[in-house]
Amino acid sequence: MFVGQRAQRWLRFIIGGGINTGFTYLVYLGVNKFLPYHAAYLIAYALGIVFSYWFNARVVFRVPLSSKGFAAYPVVYVVQYLVSALCLGGLVEFLQISELIAPLVVAVAMIPLTYLMSKLVLGVNKPSKA
Repeated sequence: MFVGQRAQRWLRFIIGGGINTGFTYLVYLGVNKFLPYHAAYLIAYALGIVFSYWFNARVVFRVPLSSKGFAAYPVVYVVQYLVSALCLGGLVEFLQISELIAPLVVAVAMIPLTYLMSKLVLGVNKPSKA
């Protein structure tokens, strides 16, 4: 793959993340008018995973949708959360970075990990079975 194509894929991934963040926030706000915030957050988060799977499969990595990929995709977010929580604790407790700033640092630091995990789960660059 050419460097330009990789850069375009990364750009699509970053744009998709921004769109997903806006989408889930709007869902949260809309659902929160009718349900408690915990339920609204759960629904928005789950829909965000569905949107992220679709966007990353079709737009970012341009692979076909599959039930196997869809079932495995939430693993990306479980791993991301666990690694993020550990990093957040390390930044706040050991490096004494502000609790207000540390989540932003973690969010940016998680972009490459999320990208690579998404690529792996979606089976990008795997040889196809003939």
